[in-house]
Amino acid sequence: MNKKMIAYLLGRILLAECFLMIPAMVVGAIYSEISALSFLIPMTILLLAGLIFGFKKPTNTVIYARDGFFVVAAAWILMSIIGALPFYISSFGRFGGVSQFSSIWDCIFEMVSGFTTTGASVLSDPGSLPKCLLFWRSFSHWVGGMGVLVFVLAIMPMSDSMHLMKAEVPGPVVGKLVPRMRQTAKILYAVYTVMTLVLIVLLCIGKMPVFDSICHAFGTAGTGGFSVRTEGIAFYNSAYIDIVLSIFMLLFGINFNLFYLILIKKAKEALKSEELRWYLVIAALATVVIAANIFHEYHSLGSSLRYAFFQVSSIITTTGYTTADFALWPALSQSVLVLLIMTGACAGSTAGGLKISRVILLFKSAKQEIKRLLHPRAVTTVRLEGASVENSLVRNTLGYFTIYIFIIVVSTLLVSVDGFDFTTNITAELTCFNNVGPGLSGVGPMSNFSAFSPFSKMVLSLNMLLGRLEIFPIIVLFSPNLWKKNG
Repeated sequence: MNKKMIAYLLGRILLAECFLMIPAMVVGAIYSEISALSFLIPMTILLLAGLIFGFKKPTNTVIYARDGFFVVAAAWILMSIIGALPFYISSFGRFGGVSQFSSIWDCIFEMVSGFTTTGASVLSDPGSLPKCLLFWRSFSHWVGGMGVLVFVLAIMPMSDSMHLMKAEVPGPVVGKLVPRMRQTAKILYAVYTVMTLVLIVLLCIGKMPVFDSICHAFGTAGTGGFSVRTEGIAFYNSAYIDIVLSIFMLLFGINFNLFYLILIKKAKEALKSEELRWYLVIAALATVVIAANIFHEYHSLGSSLRYAFFQVSSIITTTGYTTADFALWPALSQSVLVLLIMTGACAGSTAGGLKISRVILLFKSAKQEIKRLLHPRAVTTVRLEGASVENSLVRNTLGYFTIYIFIIVVSTLLVSVDGFDFTTNITAELTCFNNVGPGLSGVGPMSNFSAFSPFSKMVLSLNMLLGRLEIFPIIVLFSPNLWKKNG
């Protein structure tokens, strides 16, 4: 392990988080909120740590694969813990006395949920929080959506940065858009920023307040789901806002490489994407099925399609915004949404879940095995995006899915000690591990996670990190082999 480079990178990342807190303080100053002072202590900690560890760049800047996994996992844990301090400090009288967070574990859960773009909350009335804290919650979605390390790569050159991208960017395959990794990071953030700005403008046109528009655009871009209103998006009761957000949630669930292809005038090549076709077809079919299933509740084709389309867009992209209490919908609609929670959107997007590309590989590998049983001598290959897929990638996908199921089973058993019903336990686990937000029963769209014990909140927080970083960086961080000198 290149320990000096690891310390340097962590220092730079913490320094970046320090500066990322400045906009929240500015918001607090604009609204004359004393809670803005709650950012001073964590910013001081981040600044000192950043200067101590990230001041001098080591001579050897090479990052190895396991170094990349370690940096990513450690950075996300440290950022979440320190990022939670404003919530905790604000609960003291001299800093505003915000008392909705009952313990430090609630604060950490909320911040992990923010950075991992899960959107699960312990708050029963988020709309009553000071504007600076609401902004920080939503901004954490925007930062975590594309990845803070991608942001650091965009502003700081380094060698072998591909290992960092592989560890942080969601999906089974990570590739370069251009030869230099730093330039790739800049392109990703440029597309991300422009799309966010466009959405803010469109929401303002729909008469959503500017502050609300900014925060909800952050949540949509990062596919997070924190709202500044206690009622969520349903508060606005606007078909225009619902449709705009539905479309943009779907857009942010698309692989960002395809947007780059469109920018360089290769739209036809982008539209040939097999994963994109599967993604859009799954979303369309789910919308039609749910709209037909809930028609008797809304007695209008337009309303049924509107609510079905919004919930499908929100769940498949793992955003988590809601405009209806789908926990009260028929069992078929709920079952479709639970399947979408696990499926997720495209690789290389800001969404969570398994990813469509993995679903395709799992489906095609199963199909290949059936063919081998029927025709043992036949030579078959799995193809994706028009090209043969290496056996190693198929094995990795099968291995990932096995670990994915194992974690769901074990974590569901662990949170079951709190005594809630099975639907609450399993959907709480699924929605946290897949970075979605709302589940069913006790964690439905109109409920929250405050009733869980500190132990369960720790388990679910770990699951959010496992889901956002796609399991392996967290496993590597706690692997004994990592700490062996010759391991």
